[in-house]
Amino acid sequence: MSNLWLIISSLLVLLLSLLKNHDLLNLRIWYSSSVVADLLVSNGTIYTSDASLPFADSMAVRNGRILRIGNYSFVKELVGYRTQKLNVEGKVVVPGFIDSHLHLIFGGLQMARVELRGVSSKDEFVKKVKEAVTKMKHGSWILGGGWNNDIWGGESPMASWIDDVTLHNPVWLSRMDGHMGLANALALKIAGITNNTGDPTGGAIMRNSIGEPTGLLIDSAMKILQPFIPEVSVDERREALDRASNLALMRGVTTVVDFGRYFPGAPVEFSWEDFSDVYRWADLSRKMMIRVCLFFPMETWSRLVDLIHKTGHKMNQWIYIGGVKAFADGSLGSNSALFHEAYLNEPHNYGLQVTDMESLFNMTVSSDKFGLQVAIHAIGDKANDLILDMYKTVASTNGKRDRRFRIEHAQHLAPGTAAQIGEQGIAASVQPDHLLDDADSAIKKLGWERSQKGSYLFKSLLASNAPLAFGSDWPVADINPLGSIRTAMQRIPPGWENAWASSECIELTDALNAYTIGAARACFLEEDVGSLSAGKMADFVVLSPHSFDEFAAQGSASVVATYVGGVRAFP
Repeated sequence: MSNLWLIISSLLVLLLSLLKNHDLLNLRIWYSSSVVADLLVSNGTIYTSDASLPFADSMAVRNGRILRIGNYSFVKELVGYRTQKLNVEGKVVVPGFIDSHLHLIFGGLQMARVELRGVSSKDEFVKKVKEAVTKMKHGSWILGGGWNNDIWGGESPMASWIDDVTLHNPVWLSRMDGHMGLANALALKIAGITNNTGDPTGGAIMRNSIGEPTGLLIDSAMKILQPFIPEVSVDERREALDRASNLALMRGVTTVVDFGRYFPGAPVEFSWEDFSDVYRWADLSRKMMIRVCLFFPMETWSRLVDLIHKTGHKMNQWIYIGGVKAFADGSLGSNSALFHEAYLNEPHNYGLQVTDMESLFNMTVSSDKFGLQVAIHAIGDKANDLILDMYKTVASTNGKRDRRFRIEHAQHLAPGTAAQIGEQGIAASVQPDHLLDDADSAIKKLGWERSQKGSYLFKSLLASNAPLAFGSDWPVADINPLGSIRTAMQRIPPGWENAWASSECIELTDALNAYTIGAARACFLEEDVGSLSAGKMADFVVLSPHSFDEFAAQGSASVVATYVGGVRAFP
């Protein structure tokens, strides 16, 4: 009997032991599966944009975010049976680029319209328009843009150039900077613009020697024509988002700061319509491909406050609500950027102040008081100084907080202004590739000394500890971070042998930071994007160089692949 009891007891102990080990095994499997990576990136030269760990060779990703980043021996512990492995074969990997300033849907629409970027003569200009007419029905509007008269010597286009080939179609063709456009005679007639039409505040109707409109409308004068241009359909705008997002991914851009279809003269409703009809639709339909941070016209600040109270700033991983934007002046190309001194080629022209300063101040105070981030377009040196002074007064009025005021463009600065931007902690949202378009015209319009000492002061801004964020202003310039980085490093305009103001050239790491972590901080997104750090979104770009030294020396690279949330989005 005792032997039988001994056998039974032994069996019970064995059974309990097996059950215990089974539970431990299940616990071990559960624990392991909870930290196993979905993706392991290895054998790379990873530039993180994170000052605490600038470089790494491996990275583990799970559920769209970075689990670990560092050397392979540290990261490989998270590899499991189902972990996908990406060996980048020594190539450079960088955080997904953040374009700090563009017009995403407008750019997507322009891709399907008359493209005048790079046109170098009157004949080519007319030819492009004539070709577009052959594809249109009588009465249909011909829309497009991207022209830059500085390319063909500076002569402004006129309606008379294209009237003979557009007898039955109204035409509106915006300049590359969006601050000027050309209407043909039929479009002027439809809008009721005649010799007797006065210039609106903050804009101008260009006229010939006998007072007749030439067809060119500058800044707020475009408002006269805009209501007569047919609205773009919802489907067209959704297709534009798709086109634009695919182009962004091709260029390594994973997040954009979108200032919408908001230009001087454009209805403020466009931004809100695109938010509801396009972005929210794309999000609900799971068609978002890149992350967007949206800014809205400052005139609608109270509406934005209401939206943020309902949704918060971060609606989800795809859509962030940024803040509000306004305009202080026009552009250099249209001779409407506001300067302390007159344009050399127009001795009585100092540029345009496109928004009344009292109105701008009141809207800025209200927007800031309710916690909105404020971004204001300023290109000329006087416009930048006016906005800096206003920002200082607003901050004093509303009290201290982390507000991160932005100046969009900050292209031409008076002596001492770069230091002031840094002292006030204003984010300078600049576009390096505008330098390529502006170099020759800036010298012609401002003179060598003014343009040399005050234009595109990237190095000076960094030296002043100003937060620097890079973008494209697409479709004004191409959406191409790698090209912009090279421009910021070299500053060599087309046809030039040497750099324009070589003392303002910056290093590769500074340029990369301005397109990544600097851009993220400039719009409060640094907790999610901007660097390859544990806990952040796994948005990254694989580049062609096989070493960082090679990248830094040549300043050139191409996009091999773009990943958003650890998933390959291009090619």
